[in-house]
Order: sequence, then structure tokens, then C-alpha cells
Amino acid sequence: MPEMSYIILQDEHGDLRFVEMPASHAYQLSALNLRLHKELSKLTADNVPKLPKAIAECRALDLLDDKQSPTGGLDYVNELERSFASVREAAYPLVSLLTEIRALQAQLEQWYEEEELL
Repeated sequence: MPEMSYIILQDEHGDLRFVEMPASHAYQLSALNLRLHKELSKLTADNVPKLPKAIAECRALDLLDDKQSPTGGLDYVNELERSFASVREAAYPLVSLLTEIRALQAQLEQWYEEEELL
């Protein structure tokens, strides 16, 4: 079984979200989240997505609330890509941010394909 990590995200209302990532790619999602937050204020479109902030990364996650469950890393990155692709702006930094999101998306797709073959 592959080693997984969890990124804990917190939205503006304090709600938490848990994203399960391959341990080898978890840091990339955390770093991407920090970069997206840094660049969000530069976007001028009226439909910039609200983005939760990465607040922690851990190797093990024991959720005690049965209403909570982790989101798969690829599902989360796909959702992130859709939300940023819908922003009505065609200039930097959006193009650069989408490129970074899509690069991680492609890496995760490849990782999951390779895991299915094992």
C-alpha cells in the first residue's frame, strides 16, 4: 500500500477539509496552495475562487467524526483546476497559476495510473 499524507485546509469560516495525497506529492500541494494565496490578490476578475488555506500536513489522520472524510488528492486538484479555469482573466498570474495546477494534476494522474498497474 502506498504511503499517503494529508493536507489540512481551513476556509474563511474556519471549516476544515482534509486532502489525501501520495506522500511523495503532498509537499507540492502545500506549496501550490501557499503560492495561490500569494497571487490571489493580483487577480482582477470578479469570479476569483475562495481558496482554503493549507494549515497543516501530516502522515496519519484519524478522523473521529464519522461525518468527515478525506478528499482524494486528484479529486481536489481537479476541482482546483476547474475553479481557476473558470476565472475570466487571461493574463499573468492566472496563466502561470493554471500551469502549476495542471502540472500537479498531470503528476497525480500518472501516479494513480502507475498505482493501478501494481
